[in-house]
Amino acid sequence: MLDVYVAVDLEMTGLRARTDRILEIGAAKVKQGNIKETFQCLVNPRMKLREEIIRLTGITNQMAKQGIDTGEAVKGFLEFAENLPLVGHNIIYDYSFLKQYTVNHGIPLEKEAIDTLKLARKFLPEVEKKTLDYLCESLKIKRARNHRALEDAKATAELLEYLKVRFGAVEPQAFEPKVLQYKVKKQGPATSVQKRHLKELLEYHKIELDRELDSLTRNEASRITDKILASYGKVAR
Repeated sequence: MLDVYVAVDLEMTGLRARTDRILEIGAAKVKQGNIKETFQCLVNPRMKLREEIIRLTGITNQMAKQGIDTGEAVKGFLEFAENLPLVGHNIIYDYSFLKQYTVNHGIPLEKEAIDTLKLARKFLPEVEKKTLDYLCESLKIKRARNHRALEDAKATAELLEYLKVRFGAVEPQAFEPKVLQYKVKKQGPATSVQKRHLKELLEYHKIELDRELDSLTRNEASRITDKILASYGKVAR
């Protein structure tokens, strides 16, 4: 049964790995049921946060601007995680953001993992909801604050250990990590022509972009440009 692993949780600017960005990474290295080391960093997503994200996480725009670069954060996490299996609550969701970034930047990433959400659905049918918030409340797992990456990662580790104690001997194969499968397409950075055209549109129509121009991918720049043209029209010559 899994004795050494890294529990991980990410906070993001939204729900979609293709269009949203990593905001915070938290992780706990667990050995024989005890947290031995932790990793935590705020990430500057180079975009304005929506109000619902600020309310959910407590992370403000000012806090986010003080975060580190996404590349530095992902590199730091991967070094911390080493070759150990991951554990997460709906792990494929967090993994999708890591995978999108690593594919975009040519970084190899293949991981095995255990999903505590799947385990909770299997072993705790009597619990009404299987969200991490609800499970923590139901099982009396304490967090200093929910929806902050490190606190949620530590709670996920505690949830796994609880499930292992109760059900590990009965069905040990359920607690074996499996290879994560998530396919993404590489997103290249916006071209200089795209950025120049978009900047011209923004200035002409007096629109404030909610993310830094230099941080855009080609798809983002194209999508934003098309939206402006559809709503406001071209630059008059």
